[in-house]
Amino acid sequence: MNTLRIHNLSKTYPNGVRALNDINLEITNGMFGLLGANGAGKSSLMRTIASLQEPTSGSISFNGSDIIKKPEDMRKYLGYLPQEFGVYPKISAEKLLNHLAVLKGILDAKQRKEHVTALLQQVNLYQHRKKSVYTFSGGMRQRFGIAQALLGNPKLIIVDEPTAGLDPEESNRFLNLLSEIGENVIVILSTHIVEDVRNLCPKMAILSNGEIISEGNPKDLVASIEGKIWTKTVPKKDIEGYRKTFDVISTKLVAGETQLSVLSDHKPEDGFEAITPNLEDFYFAILFKNSTKKQ
Repeated sequence: MNTLRIHNLSKTYPNGVRALNDINLEITNGMFGLLGANGAGKSSLMRTIASLQEPTSGSISFNGSDIIKKPEDMRKYLGYLPQEFGVYPKISAEKLLNHLAVLKGILDAKQRKEHVTALLQQVNLYQHRKKSVYTFSGGMRQRFGIAQALLGNPKLIIVDEPTAGLDPEESNRFLNLLSEIGENVIVILSTHIVEDVRNLCPKMAILSNGEIISEGNPKDLVASIEGKIWTKTVPKKDIEGYRKTFDVISTKLVAGETQLSVLSDHKPEDGFEAITPNLEDFYFAILFKNSTKKQ
């Protein structure tokens, strides 16, 4: 069993921006979802775990080793797919993966060839191995990204916003691939897409303004707001009035009208209906609670 422990982790950049504030997490084998809006601090946390930057304070250990003092202990076992990654132009997928395998320390030519072939087959790119990666579609490129992240059989894999920009079919294929990988290693899925976490992750945390504001099993978190989410369709001009009167956690357009979602222990007023909440409702509810707490 692999274990990543993050204790009192904070990061303030030289320009004064405090990106992370006292983060505490313990993550073991399986898919772990880190959910938060753009700018919440997810990429800062991923970069710090990956030993690409040092924290201002706090500690990170992986399988008992202090990776701030000994970052090589993390890099040895890490697979990382950043939000954006560049590729060499006019080099085939097979050659590029082979080159990256050498950089990863897989020096035996026979072993390397077998490893590269197996990875290209695993991510369903073997038939495209002779094509240049820069000509790949977004989904194919992400799958190549996972192949390079799996070089050297890592024990911890970080994927940062992996499905942003993918069409639904490619996104599905990519997420299925991730779930297969995540059985015997730690996979941290950093995303702002609630559905990705709901479909894949038995454990999750929500990050907002550099702080963990909620953590647990998605089903348990959703169960905590059972019977507390109410909806009503109202004219657009009335929205502000409802915001002043009730705890409106979200609004969305449905057939040209606005549907409010309100957090309340009791029916807010006539016309509201209780709904079965989902993870998105919990996400909006916890963000709302956290913002009102700070006001």
